[in-house]
Amino acid sequence: LRVGIQGENAVQLGQHLLQEFGGLVGLQRASFVDVCAVKGLGPAKAAQIKAAIQLGRRLAAQSFEDRPAIHSPNDAADLVRYEMTALTQEQLWVLILDTRNRVLGVEKVYKGSLNSSMVRIGELFRPAIQRSAASIILAHNHPSGDPSPSPEDVNLTRSAVQAGKLLDIEVLDHIIIGRNRFISLKDKGLGFG
Repeated sequence: LRVGIQGENAVQLGQHLLQEFGGLVGLQRASFVDVCAVKGLGPAKAAQIKAAIQLGRRLAAQSFEDRPAIHSPNDAADLVRYEMTALTQEQLWVLILDTRNRVLGVEKVYKGSLNSSMVRIGELFRPAIQRSAASIILAHNHPSGDPSPSPEDVNLTRSAVQAGKLLDIEVLDHIIIGRNRFISLKDKGLGFG
């Protein structure tokens, strides 16, 4: 922010900005127009803030290169958590893995309210088939912040696991991302086996 405004230094203005949007995640979710509307910020400062957030997102994506293999539910959650926590709508992503659980890609498959009747199971496996993947991990977010699985989440997982057996592409896990925590359906024994 470099400088503040009359009666507020840059640190105070930054604190006010974080309070206004409910912290860094809220600021990440805020639109450019919303950030511009804060007293003391114009288009130039708002653009710098949004650019810094985008740079942080890209750095998080680069760390994906540093951790190319998934060995635990925590590894999978760490890979998608930064971006998924900031989403305002529910999204379902598929992590595509090779035989050594190295990430071949992350595909954003569905956006909006998810339930097992809306999700076409074949769509979950299309990217994995195209890349000759050995396995996949499903990941979706709960914008409410509570990662507790719904019955629909468990049904979707069960259907994907069954389809994966037929396709010889193992579904290793289904991760639900909430605010500051996640749940592994495999660890909970939901939809697997």
